[in-house]
Amino acid sequence: MILNESLPSEKRGLKLTLKFIGILIFMGLSVNVFSQELDARVEINYQQMQSTIQYQPGIFKEMESAIQQFMNNTRWSNDIFNQKEKIECQLTINLMQSGTQNVFTGNARFQVARPVYGTDYNSVTFQYVDQSFNFSFQPAERQMVYNEQSFNSNITGLAAYYSLIALAVDYDSFSKLGGSPYIQRLFNLLQLAQNMGPGWSQNDKSQRNRYWMVENMQNQQFSRLREEFYRYHRLVLDDFGRDPEKGRNETLKFLEVVQNISTLRPNSVFINAFFDAKAPEFINIFSYGSPAERQKAFLLLSSLDPDKTEQYRKIIQG
Repeated sequence: MILNESLPSEKRGLKLTLKFIGILIFMGLSVNVFSQELDARVEINYQQMQSTIQYQPGIFKEMESAIQQFMNNTRWSNDIFNQKEKIECQLTINLMQSGTQNVFTGNARFQVARPVYGTDYNSVTFQYVDQSFNFSFQPAERQMVYNEQSFNSNITGLAAYYSLIALAVDYDSFSKLGGSPYIQRLFNLLQLAQNMGPGWSQNDKSQRNRYWMVENMQNQQFSRLREEFYRYHRLVLDDFGRDPEKGRNETLKFLEVVQNISTLRPNSVFINAFFDAKAPEFINIFSYGSPAERQKAFLLLSSLDPDKTEQYRKIIQG
């Protein structure tokens, strides 16, 4: 779809004052002032799982419910969200093996999106496939409670990790480096989880894991990317309908910044996740540009994200 119409207001805009909250409490109104931050959807796929253990399907429904309720009911910040402001995210877990009772290995896809104001379009801000989504779901671990001072279990740690990722990315899209407090909390979580198996450690064979995602986000080399990430969402997408040509020019400048950073950190997991999230959007934006814009966009995108070259070719074929 073509992005249209822009927003006039900030997502985090209206905040209830303490005085007004006090009035609400005094009046006894049933208003959910302190609403949690996430609107997470969790899906468990177990049909392809290889296991000698016979599981009742109910355990996977229980697993779905426990993770989703944990993500949605935990209070992750001190900010006040109304229902429309909640951060939309989707965690799809694919269970692949279970050789021990209630112990699972698999992978997961996590996606975060935010609205573009004045439109019915949701922009994907983060997309990542975690190849080491391994955990146990023993009876004692099913009451998921997060303690930032200790690491209780992989299932709680994984759900907390992706909850904080959602907040970090969302806040970065609404204010310059706004996600920094959540990135610091993610780094603290990683320190507690270093010996908790694949995905958590800087010593893993692959640098496309959870540790390196946060390392990239926290590293000063990526600060400019995060700053431009804000400009792109707040000043390009949210205002695209008023001046699409300007929006495309600004997006090209953004991609040139990404190109500069990519030369410093080639094969960055953070940059790869960025393009996994944004490729369809960039194709849509540039498909309506001038021939020169389309050609420049195609060359930039295919060099930065060569795995999707055939997808990006749609830009110049349109």
